[in-house]
Amino acid sequence: MSRFVNFIKYFLPFSIVLFVIQYFVVTTLFKDTVFFYSTLSIYIFHIVVTILSYLFLLFVNKNFPDYTGYSFMGISVVKMMAAVVFLIPLIQSDTIDRIPDVATFFIPYFLFLFFETIFAIRLINKT
Repeated sequence: MSRFVNFIKYFLPFSIVLFVIQYFVVTTLFKDTVFFYSTLSIYIFHIVVTILSYLFLLFVNKNFPDYTGYSFMGISVVKMMAAVVFLIPLIQSDTIDRIPDVATFFIPYFLFLFFETIFAIRLINKT
């Protein structure tokens, strides 16, 4: 449980800082752009998915430590599929310009993935 607490100790400030930066950028630099998803809904998705995937990695690492790396790769594929499912309403919408919406989703997606990768590598190296 201490690994999860350590993860949360770094993850929450990281998430809050990213959210504040993106919210500031979206509200000031892109005032005229209407986004399909709010910044809050994007971050709720990222935070929930990242926490659940890290909990799954901790479970696999505790019970099957040799398969932690494989489970990280598998959970990354599942996260990508979840991202596509999350974006289906945007894809099916009549929005003309989807690039700002996709950028506001995938920039934090890759930052969260990078953060999770660092902790997954630490988890794998400690076993």
